[in-house]
Amino acid sequence: MIDSHCHLDFAESEVERAAILTRARAAGVSTFVCIGSGEDTSSARRAVAIAAAEPDVYAAVGVHPHDVARMTEADWTELDRLARAPRVVGVGETGLDYHYDRSPRDAQREAYARFVALARAVKRPVISHVRDAHDDALDVLAASGAAEVGGVIHCFTGGVAEARRYVDLGHHLSFSGILTFKNAQPIREAAAFAPLDRILIETDAPFLAPIPHRGKKNEPAFMAETLRVLAELRGADVAAIEAATAENTRRLFGLA
Repeated sequence: MIDSHCHLDFAESEVERAAILTRARAAGVSTFVCIGSGEDTSSARRAVAIAAAEPDVYAAVGVHPHDVARMTEADWTELDRLARAPRVVGVGETGLDYHYDRSPRDAQREAYARFVALARAVKRPVISHVRDAHDDALDVLAASGAAEVGGVIHCFTGGVAEARRYVDLGHHLSFSGILTFKNAQPIREAAAFAPLDRILIETDAPFLAPIPHRGKKNEPAFMAETLRVLAELRGADVAAIEAATAENTRRLFGLA
């Protein structure tokens, strides 16, 4: 399995992170994409450092939509440098979050388009966080030329209609532990619908632990539960979905 989206830099210590990685590897996770996207550029710096130290970890760099209103030109300069570092395979997570609106929506849209421009400049895919904002996200992705580098809608929370529009735009969809929640029927329907060559799996650890771990701090070792449910929804063998999602992740991010 490949965890296409986890926040290893959120571990409370290097000892805790080492234990998380050990448990994940024992559970069959072969590769991790560590998303360096928090309230400022410090998360990106940490992700790049972790990827440099761990042979099975890659990094992505960004600033979360919640916090883009506080970004400075110095932040953009630093992210441009970090995005070009070895083992950085994506730009983000970026995107739009209209559920919490912690940054003004116009600031979110402006930053999202600028992150797409950065992704195009460094020739890396865009990793998008989209919550209650699918129409505007699709508009930004289309207008800013995101199809040139491709990307993924992480922790996909739309339904079939939204899934179809992202796929038509050349994007992938990544499914998290939410897929195991019984009240997530539209997301489950989208997971069954999505083309096999466009689906990824992720944990978004330490968030969104799947059933039966719900309520605990999530970690990559729990990803098998999401994989199992995804296979059930698609009426497919677990091994086949594991192989397909891993290959899709390698192709999207250009992993070795």
